[in-house]
Amino acid sequence: MEKAKISAYQLFVLIVLFEIGSAILFSPGLGAKQNAWIAILLGLAGGLVIFLIYYRLYKWYPDIPFTSYVKKITGTWIGSIIAFFYILYFLYQASRILRDFGELLVTTTYTETPLFIINTLMIIIIMFAVTKGIEVIARVGELFFAGVYLLAILGFVLITFTGIVHLENLQPLLENGWSPVLKAVITDQTINFPFGEMVVFTMLLPYVNKQKKILKICLGGMCLSGINIVITSMINIAVLGLDILMRSPFPLYNTIRKVELGFFERLDIFFVLYLVIAGFFKITLYYYVAVIGTADLFKLKNRHTLNLSLSFLILISSITISSNYSEHAYEGEKIIPYYLHWPLQIIIPVILLIIAFLKKQRVKSNYSKAIGDGSPASLKE
Repeated sequence: MEKAKISAYQLFVLIVLFEIGSAILFSPGLGAKQNAWIAILLGLAGGLVIFLIYYRLYKWYPDIPFTSYVKKITGTWIGSIIAFFYILYFLYQASRILRDFGELLVTTTYTETPLFIINTLMIIIIMFAVTKGIEVIARVGELFFAGVYLLAILGFVLITFTGIVHLENLQPLLENGWSPVLKAVITDQTINFPFGEMVVFTMLLPYVNKQKKILKICLGGMCLSGINIVITSMINIAVLGLDILMRSPFPLYNTIRKVELGFFERLDIFFVLYLVIAGFFKITLYYYVAVIGTADLFKLKNRHTLNLSLSFLILISSITISSNYSEHAYEGEKIIPYYLHWPLQIIIPVILLIIAFLKKQRVKSNYSKAIGDGSPASLKE
């Protein structure tokens, strides 16, 4: 592992920027229609439970990343295979998110610029950040955090005062009961996206200098992110209405474009700036954990050569991952959640937790047998 430490506050900042990264770019939970914000809240609740699984595993192996302790739990060979699949998952997610933000810029701002050029420029900047290490990434996060929130608050105020919010679009509440909402939690991946993506931080928690604060910081960061995403979802529904929202590839962008208040017009450039900053941190963290995971699994010392190789792989994958954006969006909505998110974010961590618990119990049982029956009387003897 890199010889580095980050503070609890820096961890909080990274979690918030990572979670809102691409979640506000889209609008999760639309299967529940105007009740999408409820599906997001339920997804947050499920995500908090999933994180408790990650945290329990971390507490048993606090000094090593996920790619190391998975081998201690399942054995070297099986653990190495599992770790390798997680590295591929991190690289794939970095490629998908890079494609998302490249498409955003090509569609909204740089309409005459090829996608390859946009993605190349983004990956060069991200590669430089990863080369500098997690401490520098965390400090840059601190620097941008206040600016991101100021832009978010400004956008919220302007949207509110322009009179484009129609709260009736949020009604009726639970028109068809809880069934569509619960279905949206599963099928529209509000658990997996973005809250299940906290699996990334199983690779980063050993870098935190105040380990006693980790649980509170992580849960707090997830809750703040969830509230931001819920508010964004409600604003999108209230401003655009369901019909436009369901057909919009980037709903928040369309919402911001409707703001016209005196000289406050064409604010979409600030929206794009806000999203690019958040997207930068999401791609960077996925990329960074792929690099340190690969170095850890294959015992590589030269991370800089590895960094260059993986950046090229992410760039090429982001372009070739699908032939067009419609295909890319379909894969993200209908295929990836079931074949990647659910197994790697939930099923495998649960299995690892069970195996690790049984191994801990067996160790305690063997220890008790070695010293007697484990009673206070026996211990005194």
